[in-house]
Parts: sequence; C-alpha cells; structure tokens
Amino acid sequence: MSKKYLLSITEIEDKVRTIIENLHEETFIEEFLGLFDIPKTSITRAKSSEGDFLIRNKVRYRKVENNPLQAIDKMEQEIVSQNQKPRYIITTDFEMLYAKDTKTNDSLAINFEDLPTNAEFFLAWNGIEKVDYQKENPADIKAAERFTKLYDELVKINTELAKKEADGKSFNLFLIRSLFLYFCEDTEIITKGSFTNVLKTRTEKDGSNLNSVIKELFLILDVPENQRNNTPEWLKKFKFPYVNGKLFKEPHHDLYFSTLTRKLLIEAGELLNWNEINPDILGAMIQTVANKEERQVSGMHYTSVPNILKVIKPLFLDELQAEYQRLSDRADDYLEREITEKQRREQQRNIIKDLNRLLERMSKIKFLDPACGSGNFLIITYKELRRLEIQILVKIREIQDALKEKNVYQGEFLKQSKIKLNQFSGIELDDFAHEVAKLSLYIAEHQMNVEMIESLADYQPRILPLQESGNIVHGNALLLDWNEVVTHEVNDEVYIMGNPPYIGSKRQTENQKQELDALFLDVPNHRQLDYISGWFIKGAKFIHQANAKLAFVTTNSINQGQQVAVLWNEIFKYNVEINFAYTSFKWANSASNNAGVTVAIIGMCPIGKSEFKYLFDETEIARTVKSINAYLVDGENILVSEKSSPISDIPIVVFGSMANDNGNLIFSIDEYFDVIDKYPDLRKVIKKFIGGKEFIDGSYRYALWMTKKDYEKHADNQLIIKRTTAVKKYRQNSKRTSTQELSKYPYRFGECRHEEKDYILIPRTSSESREYVPMGYFTDRSIVADSAMAVYGAPIWLLGILESRMHMTWLRSIGGKLETRFRYSAGMVYNTFPIPKLSTNRKNVLEEAVFEMLDIREEEGGTLAELYGGANKPMNVRLREAHEKIDGIVERAYKQEPFKSDEERLSVLLKLYQEMVSEERK
Repeated sequence: MSKKYLLSITEIEDKVRTIIENLHEETFIEEFLGLFDIPKTSITRAKSSEGDFLIRNKVRYRKVENNPLQAIDKMEQEIVSQNQKPRYIITTDFEMLYAKDTKTNDSLAINFEDLPTNAEFFLAWNGIEKVDYQKENPADIKAAERFTKLYDELVKINTELAKKEADGKSFNLFLIRSLFLYFCEDTEIITKGSFTNVLKTRTEKDGSNLNSVIKELFLILDVPENQRNNTPEWLKKFKFPYVNGKLFKEPHHDLYFSTLTRKLLIEAGELLNWNEINPDILGAMIQTVANKEERQVSGMHYTSVPNILKVIKPLFLDELQAEYQRLSDRADDYLEREITEKQRREQQRNIIKDLNRLLERMSKIKFLDPACGSGNFLIITYKELRRLEIQILVKIREIQDALKEKNVYQGEFLKQSKIKLNQFSGIELDDFAHEVAKLSLYIAEHQMNVEMIESLADYQPRILPLQESGNIVHGNALLLDWNEVVTHEVNDEVYIMGNPPYIGSKRQTENQKQELDALFLDVPNHRQLDYISGWFIKGAKFIHQANAKLAFVTTNSINQGQQVAVLWNEIFKYNVEINFAYTSFKWANSASNNAGVTVAIIGMCPIGKSEFKYLFDETEIARTVKSINAYLVDGENILVSEKSSPISDIPIVVFGSMANDNGNLIFSIDEYFDVIDKYPDLRKVIKKFIGGKEFIDGSYRYALWMTKKDYEKHADNQLIIKRTTAVKKYRQNSKRTSTQELSKYPYRFGECRHEEKDYILIPRTSSESREYVPMGYFTDRSIVADSAMAVYGAPIWLLGILESRMHMTWLRSIGGKLETRFRYSAGMVYNTFPIPKLSTNRKNVLEEAVFEMLDIREEEGGTLAELYGGANKPMNVRLREAHEKIDGIVERAYKQEPFKSDEERLSVLLKLYQEMVSEERK
C-alpha cells in the first residue's frame, strides 16, 4: 500500500479555511481530521460510535451548544486517570474552540474562525512535534511555501514575460514589494491590514483588475504626501504613507492575475503572522522561490545564525563586545571603590565619554559581503551591532541615573540609532537575491527599532519614509572594484565577510575560468584553483592597503594539495596573514534536511594588525598561537610544492600500468580459468592484475601481459587474435593521435610501468573515514592497475613509514581530496614527504612491526575494507594496536616526546620539509 501523501502546513491551513467557509457542524471534525495523517477507517469507526468522537491515542472531540471552556475542563478531569490518553482533546461551540495537547500540556483558546492560522497546533498527528517545528520558524516556512506557489502561478499565466525575462525581474520585484507591505501592515508600520484590505475590497474575484489596482498603489507609495496631487479617491481613505528607500521607484511591470493568484495574495495577508518573520532566514528561503530547479535539488537553504557568528565574532564583534564589557566593569567597580565622591563622579563621566567614543566608532565601521546572497551575514551583523548599541545606551543611562545628572554630558539623549543601513554593502550576482537582501535589511532595522524601544522607552525612531537602504549591488564580485562598492576613507574600519561559492576547477564554466585567469595572470597552474580563490585574492588586495580585515567560509580544498602553493603564495605577496581559523567543521545549510559539508573559516588581516592568532577546533575552543600557516596549523608559512622525485632517500613511486584497451586485455577470474583450461600454454602470459579498489575489497582480475616475442609466439592463437584485433580497432578509432599510434602494439598495455620486483601497492584513493589508508606488500610479480601506485624494489620498513600516523597526517593535509576521498599523489604526497635519517636498528625494528601487522591482517581474515573499518564500522582492534606500535617507532624518529596532536605532527613535518628542500637547493 502506498504511503499517504501528507499535506504541508500551508495546504492544511487553506483546506481548514475552506471547511470553515462551507461549515457543516455535524461533519466538521471528520473533515478536519481528514487533513492529517489519521486513517480513514479510524475516522469512520469513531463517527459511528455514540458519545464523544473518539479515536484511541489520537483525539477526543466534543461539540457543545455553549461554554466550551467549561467543557474542556470537564474532559480533562474525565481522562486524568486514563493510562492511554488521546493526544488532543477538543471542544467547540463554533464560536470559540478550545484544545489541549495532553503530551506537552499546551493549550489553545481561539475564535473558531481563527483555526486556519492555528492549525500547526495539531501537527503531532503528522509526526511533527512542536520542538521540531519550532526549530524552523513556522512563519518563515509558511511564507516561503506560499510565495513559491504564487510565483509558479504567476509564471504560468504570464508565459510571454517569463520567456522574455530570464531572470524573472518583474515577478521578483512584485513579490518583494508585496512581502514588504505584508510585513508593514502586520507590524503596524502602515495601518493594520490595509494592504490586504485593498486586495479584498478593490479587486475583482477573477483578478482581472488586480494589476491596475497594484499599479496605482505602488506608484503612490513612491510619492511624498505633500506632492500627491492626483491621488485616486479610493487610495486617499487608506492613507498609505510615503515609503522612499527606492523600493517603489522602478515602475511596476504589468502582470496578468487570476482567481487563484488573487486568492493566494489575500491568504498570504490573512493567514501569516508577518511580524514573526526572521529576515536572516526568510531572505534565503524566499530566494529559492525564483529558481525552481534549485528548489528541487537543494530545498530551502539558509546559513544558520550560530555559523555566521563563527565568522563575525572573531573578525570584529568579540573585540567590540570586550571593549564594552571592560568599560561596563570599570563603571561598576567605581561605584564600589573607596574613593572620594568627586573622584567617583569624574571617573564615571570619563567612562560615559569612552562609551560614546565606542558608539561613534561603531557608527563609522563599513561592512562588505561580496557574495551576499539574500543578506544573511549583513543582517546578523547589523542586529548584533544594534544590540551592542542598546547595551551601551542602557549602561550610559544607568551611570547618569547614579550621578543624578542625566543628559548633562550626553546632551539631548540619543533618539535615533547611530548604526545606519548605509554602513552595510553587498555584492550579489542573482538579481532576486539582491532585492531580497535590501528588503531583509529594512525588516531587520524595524525589528531592532522595536527591541530598542523596549529597552529605552523614550526612543521613538521614525520608520517611514525609509531614509536609506543597505548598499546591495547587483553584479559579479570578481569583475567589480570592491573599493567602489564600499566607499571609505583611508583610516575607516572595513570588515569583509561571507560565504562565497565554492566550485571545483572541473565544474567551473569557461566564463568562471576566465574570471580567475584575469585575477591570477601569469600564475602557473592557477586553473586548478577552486572558484572561491577569486574572493580570497581580491580580498587580500583590498585589505593590504586599508584598515581592513576579512573572514570567509571556504571549502577546505584551498588548504590542501596542489592548490595551497598556487593560491597562498600569491595571497601572501600582499603582506597579509591568517589571524584566525576554524580548521574544519560541518556547515549546516538546509532547513529541510540539515545536510552539511565540511568547511573551514579563514580570517585574514595585514601583517602586524592582529597581536594574537586564534585556532578554533570543532568544539569551538580557541587556542592562541604564534602564527597560522596556509594548512591552518600553528607554524611558519611553509608551502609544499609538487616534486618530480622524492626529497627523502627512498625509491621512486610510479603509477600502475594503464591498459587503454576497452577491456580486451583484461579477464575476470572465471574467464581466466576458462582460458587456461582451453589454452594451457597461455598461462605464462596472463598475470594477476590488481587495482586500488580490488586490493581494498579483496578481489583481483587477470591481464594479458606479453612482450613482442610472446606475441609472435602466440600470434596464431584464436583468443589472442580476437582480443588484439579488438584492441587495435578501439585504439584506431580514438581521437587522440597518441592512442592511434598505440594501435601498432595491440598486444601490450598502453602504458607499461611494471617491474619484475617486490613492491608496495598504494591505492590512489581511499575513504576519508579510515584512520589509515590500507597499503600492501607484494612479492608475486602481479601487475598493478593505474588505479593504484607502486614502489618497486621497496624495503619492508618503508611500508611502515607509509602506513604511519605521520604519513597519514601528511596525506590528509598536503594530499587533498577527490570529492571527499583521500587522494594519494606522487608529486604532492610521496615525493614531498620528509623522512629523517633512520638508523639500521630502527629500520629493523620497524620491519618486524610491519611483518606483525601483515600477519594480523591474515589471521583476522576478511577484506581490508572490513578490517580498516570506515564510516559505520570501527577498525579491527588487533590491527589498530599493530598500527599504533608502528606509529610509536616512526614518531620517535622525528621527536622523542609523544606528539599531542596531528597539528603538532604536521608542524614538525613542515619544518623538516623546509630544511630538506633548502639543503637540496645548496
């Protein structure tokens, strides 16, 4: 049986509204319960029973003629001794409705007609508990859902305009303006319900005149009251104020409306509590309205407030709050200190001056988010500054009250916030998102004005007309001059922040690659950089010549592998340094499934501008360090560059052999035995063939491996003829000249790197969830596939070095990743790994430990994937102990005292790397 489709909260609200508009008292409860995840059979069974409408564990409902409050009290008493209580008890006389959630003890007492806007109270029937629902503000979710539906309907009936406007600007602008008016009428910035009433009373039910009504309304909102000469009579009675802020400056583009779109617009006003909207979350959720494809792929996204605070607190907010706290503590201290009254008053007055200086400083700081989306970072920054401003003003008032000389040193008490929206700038490529950002800042300003009034009763800000807006620029941040976006004097404090897009080099469009070309002109290998690198280099250029700092959320790929030397060598040319970093954490983005990716946060400033450097771990505990390098560890700025040969005294590593044969030189195990059974003389030219994945999973294949002499010997063999003919044809059809050339040698692999020696096999990729990458030692002369690497002629002790925690730390930090898996690279990992000179004794002890590890693998049985564990399975205990023994032997070659962390291991390795490379150059 297929699972019942569950209605969204907005669908439930709409249907409850329909039930009430077409009310049948006798069947009300059946219709109401039918909207939730309650079986029809249960509803039918309850309907046929006498007395209260009862569904076990779900509901007890009682219809009364009057006094439903008394009825709900009586029902509570009746069920008090029951072991299994209904989740909800409900009673109504269809004037009032009372309900109680017996699990949470929450109660509902409403006018019956208000049931649609309170339907969320009953979501436990759908398995959604209140605590879960409240994590995502219901107002934000409902607004996003309703606007999504409205947007889709408008596009459907305005097809020509939708085709003409790829970015949907006219639709976007209409929705933004409507959203603003809904918010204004619910918060009584304009007359309560005035916008919704215009829609209800001035428009036809079929929506035929809705466009002309909207056009007249939007036009008048951009005209000051004293200049409204030709205002339509119907608009005069609503007394809409002048809005300004350029929100209604651009003319409204004509749109077609229908009965459904009119209904959706009216319901948005009547069913939503717009005063509960969180602009920092709503903005990003509404942004997805305009992108149906993104909506389907990613759901509704937003950056959580705690994660934004991880960026802005160490960037600037901690310092401002610390300065306030220092002054506040001083003020409290002087109240209790044993000094003369004259000294006390003088000190307190000085503190007021210092607090005002802090306010003045805050009012002049400029902020830029050069990938602002719908403005999340700017909104949270604005709110936090306003809250700190409130704390400062309240403290000033407390001191003045204690001095009994209010306003003497402050003059007329501050009536307007000193924190202005024009301090906040953003750059956004998406037009709709950039409009949402401006609107969200307006909403945030109003909400903070309300907070301020609650703390400072005589603070009465003027709300309309809007005086200013955030400086949100529509454009490509990598092509714009950030100095032109953020106008500032030389000494102005400027903070740059945000979460720019991370796009790997292989996923970038040609335009994006060209944007990076322009920023990294003449920088070798810059096309391997992630797209976010453009924001870092532009940020470094900006802050090195200004009183500025920056902090970005970033993919940690720019701190791993080949990208590090390419990118950070350029960044450090601008005399900047990393002054704080979160090395790695899950960045939760999705409101629907809370999916996250692993990211880092990097803060930068000009050299010498930050006395202390801070490294944060996943627990958000900060550690003070001397310096932070490009690998986000405590240490000097040592950049590891790709090497063509090992810097340590070890054999070279090579890729495995690549067939380039379309599978024609390869045999499965079953095929191999069939061939040998039929052609025994081919046994010598078919060898075991093993790649990285096969090695880890405990499988292998076979490969035809022939010299020219072997080929000539078996040239008449039917199998050899069939297989080599297929290889020749495949290679001849290739578009690559080099592959076509290989068709002359159809009997051999395209790239042959095999040597008749014992070797160490290293898989080129491995799961990031394993503590150690499984590697092996082979003596059977099997052929290594190109999904693995081989160190031919390697001593046994070298396997111990490569399997050690030291080498794993190097791999994680220096090697980079393929998607999320570890990527082993000859040039970046093996060749650059620094190994100190080892004594013969240490090599012998290490060799014994390696043999012990290999024996344990065999004794424990199972595949290496099973033994080494992963995301959902721990590593084999005996094998872990064997590895830890190897770790101890290897680590004592680097440092006699035990290492405290992988960060310390990496720091020691980087220093040794620098010493060895420097020695190599001499």
